[in-house]
Order: sequence, then C-alpha cells, then structure tokens
Amino acid sequence: MTFSIAARCAETGQLGIALSSSSIAVGARCPWLLAGVGAVSSQNITLPMLGPQVLEQLAQGAKPEHALQGVLADHVFSEYRQVIAIDGSGATAVFSGAKSLGLYHTAQGADCVAAGNMLADIEVINAMVHAFECAAGQLSDRLMAALQAAIEGGGEAGPVHSAALKVVGNYSWPIVDLRVDWAENDPIGELETLWQAYKPQMQAYLTRAIDPREAPSYGVPGDE
Repeated sequence: MTFSIAARCAETGQLGIALSSSSIAVGARCPWLLAGVGAVSSQNITLPMLGPQVLEQLAQGAKPEHALQGVLADHVFSEYRQVIAIDGSGATAVFSGAKSLGLYHTAQGADCVAAGNMLADIEVINAMVHAFECAAGQLSDRLMAALQAAIEGGGEAGPVHSAALKVVGNYSWPIVDLRVDWAENDPIGELETLWQAYKPQMQAYLTRAIDPREAPSYGVPGDE
C-alpha cells in the first residue's frame, strides 16, 4: 500500500523521506526523522512505533542494519512489516517481512534506500533510486523526482491517494513537512505543487525561528 524513499544529502547533511500510498494520510504514520541521526519509514501493515524505536537505536550508535534487526526481533508480527532506514552517514538498511502485501521490492543506492509493497512492478522501486541518484537540486527536489519516477514506472497496483515529504536539517524540527492526506487523483502532483510554493519561503520561516529580528514580513494584513 506504500512506496517510499529515505535519503541523505551528502553536502548539507539533511535527511528526508518522500512516500505515497493508496491509504489516507500516509504522512501521519510512516515517516520518522531525527536531525543528524537518521530517517525511517515504517510501512506495509504499519506499526508507527517502529520508527522512533529504530531512531533511538541509531542515536545510540547502532548501524541501520543492526538497528532494524534489534527492533524487529522484539516484535511478534515483524513478518507483516516493511521498514527502511538511513543514518547520518548515509548507511542504509531495509527489511521486508515474508507477509508484506502483494508484490514488494526494495533497493539501496548512494545515500538512499527505497521500498514498496502492492506494487505494479518491482522496477518502480529501482526507478525511485535511479531518479534520486540522477536528480539535481535540494534534497527535497531529488526526493520529489523519485516519487514522480515511481508513478511513471507504474506506482502501486491501484491508484494512490496520499503523499508526504519530510526533511530535517540542522534543527530539532523539520525544515520541510508537507502532506497531501487525501486526493482522488494525483496526490504526488499536489505535493509537488505544495513543495514549489513552500520552497521559496522555506528560508524565511527558518530565519523567523532563529532570529526574529531579521524576520521578513509575512505580507499579510496587519503585518505591513
């Protein structure tokens, strides 16, 4: 029901996840990130607590492969889970339980890892990794390119209805956190529109948080 990619920008150290699903509000359950530590997507038959637990292991110095093994070994229904993880150095790991839904596949690339289930074709996930590796721009641009490649490669076996993009940088809060919780058609296209609208404003919101004295005007009535 979900395809996702977790990735790192080697230049900025940013970590991010982009994903889409036939289910509602995929961004509320699956992506988990901690600045400087890692990014985890817990999907398939989702158990949200796996994300924070894997991040905790990464924060304690575990490699992604060992973090996944340690966390999933403690859960009775691990065979139903699919989890991807990347740490702050770009090391990756992936797990797909034997009872992952439908056609499922995983792929690891340079500073990225992707996985999906209920897929139209296993090449969907390979296309995500290839698109990310070849794309230019900010981490969010490259993650969105991966989502677009997934859809162009066939996406899920059925239509997707939600999508999300989440990125952490140097702060304890996400610098990008955009979601389309439900769209009858093309949630990834709607997410791309949101990203393009937010992209030129992102630095202004960071400036407002870090040093309000330098904050640009919001440009709304009452803030002239």
